[in-house]
Amino acid sequence: MTLIAIVGATGTGKSDLALDLAEAIARAGRTAEVVNADAMQLYRGMDIGTAKLTLEERRGVPHLLLDVLDVTDEASVAAYQRDARAAIDDIVDRGGVALLVGGSGLYVSSVIHDFRFPGTDAVIRARLEAELVELGPGLLHQRLRELDAETAAGVDAANGRRIVRALEVIEVTGEPKAARLPDEPVPWRPHRIVHLRTGREELVARLDARVERMWRDGLVDEVRDLVPLGLERGVTARRAIGYAQALAELQGRMTRSEAIAGTQQLTRTYARRQVSWFRRYREAVELDASDPVARRERVALEAAID
Repeated sequence: MTLIAIVGATGTGKSDLALDLAEAIARAGRTAEVVNADAMQLYRGMDIGTAKLTLEERRGVPHLLLDVLDVTDEASVAAYQRDARAAIDDIVDRGGVALLVGGSGLYVSSVIHDFRFPGTDAVIRARLEAELVELGPGLLHQRLRELDAETAAGVDAANGRRIVRALEVIEVTGEPKAARLPDEPVPWRPHRIVHLRTGREELVARLDARVERMWRDGLVDEVRDLVPLGLERGVTARRAIGYAQALAELQGRMTRSEAIAGTQQLTRTYARRQVSWFRRYREAVELDASDPVARRERVALEAAID
């Protein structure tokens, strides 16, 4: 198998498993490279709050699509799909195995499934974005629900960008279902999926500890360094969980304890959405994140072999 997706909620150990698997594949006589599928790890300078592996922590395994955007750039799933597939094609053409690793569900699905993004309309987009500012995401999400309840159910009611995009697609195509993923997606190319899972209580404990560690490791200082680079102007980056709260702390709009608690709550909510998203991958091999490393590596390697 030349494409393996390693997915799961944040904090379940996807990066470590990917490195273990890459080393196991190397021992079997092939090479493996990691293709990032975490939307926030695309951004240069956003390291601590995204748990991005340092160069030393990557164990010599090549990692692609890290640090490819400035914080002022808007992340685009369509652009990511193009770039990730090009990277995977290149890895496979060189005889390697591509490990698609991350917890951004839509980004993963955009690569492994053969669906196409409808075009955009600048006039419609501008009008909807103006309505978002005026009315807020709640009313626009209600409108989306009225047009297509199934699509609305898969879009966070607070995610204004996703709501605007869904409404734009519906208006451009005239088809509500055009804004949702297919019920039975067709694979882009043959692949295997390894889904890391853990119990809710253990995951919550991991996530809360992780957020506290981010602050200890200097997230606020990292955000301070990103402000002159335009973080506050970033459409996507400034809203990232942890970064928005650290920025609020810097600006005096939150205390440190409020920023940490707010980040923990949002991270838990995001993890629940990730778990829900990855449940749709019915063909995935499920692994308990608490299993011993040797077992996880063996099961993942078995999933990787034809």
